[in-house]
Amino acid sequence: MSGAMSGAMSGLAYFDAATVERLVPMGRAVTVLEEALRAGLDPEATPRRPIVDLPAGQLLLMPAATRSYAGVKAVTIAPGNATRGLPRIQGTYLLFDGETLAPLAAMDGIALTSLRTPAVSALAVRHLAEPDARRLVVFGSGPQAYGHVLALREVRPVRDVTVVARDPGRAEALAARCRDLGLTARALPAGQPEAGTAEQPAAFAEAVAAADLIACCTTARHPLFPGKLARDGVTVVAVGSHEPDARELDGDLVAHATVVVESRASALEEAGDVIVPIRQGTITSHHLAGNLADLIAGRVGAGPGPRVFKSTGMAWEDLVVAAAAYEART
Repeated sequence: MSGAMSGAMSGLAYFDAATVERLVPMGRAVTVLEEALRAGLDPEATPRRPIVDLPAGQLLLMPAATRSYAGVKAVTIAPGNATRGLPRIQGTYLLFDGETLAPLAAMDGIALTSLRTPAVSALAVRHLAEPDARRLVVFGSGPQAYGHVLALREVRPVRDVTVVARDPGRAEALAARCRDLGLTARALPAGQPEAGTAEQPAAFAEAVAAADLIACCTTARHPLFPGKLARDGVTVVAVGSHEPDARELDGDLVAHATVVVESRASALEEAGDVIVPIRQGTITSHHLAGNLADLIAGRVGAGPGPRVFKSTGMAWEDLVVAAAAYEART
């Protein structure tokens, strides 16, 4: 590397996780994402992200550009890290000037992901969910699960949270964090049919059936709950999977729901929650009611049944939030 290049890189501003969170609070993230869509950003025009299989997991490269900025997030997913006490997902973001393509800043990629993913869900919920939605069921106990509690509180009067997770200790720890926010919260084990029956545990089934909002934030590869438990009017967001063979929602729920996706192209390539039902003949691609831009513009209306927002994570979302952090730096 030349001395000039080395000097340029060494002088590059770096925003760590705390800085990203300080510069772009959750409510601000929701706002800038909506503003970008209202200004004409087309999710369908986002470049596809290469996903490279590695011996230890996957490498994802997520490029995006607007007139003012360009950027790319490099993310690694290492399933084996859980046994090492290391994060499963790691990454870095690089932001460039849109006109000169000069590098402007590097940022903690996981902080960016932890912020923009629930913010995107909250934006969808703002336009899909019933105005008085207050009962939230969260599947998962990691950073995204907590992030969704924070984000959904920004757009709906959430008062009651039920945390459902495989690890009872982690589930209770997240419920305690919710109580620290002044919410009523409890932890339940993941719903497995009771011995000798096909029925779900009563407390689990009752929580899902009573929910106004359901956030699925897990690494599950199979549906988390029977779709028939979801009531008409409930809004379900599913963010855990970006693989065509993995899903958190079953075909019954998807078939009876108004389904909104970030973009049709990315959903039909990466979202197992819609790809599997299409493959099985439960729905066709025409069942998708629209993308996030359609929803924000009022071109999608919620039907009488459940409402579903399926997210796989897109590069334009990282760029919009990263740009907001950069512009708020002074």
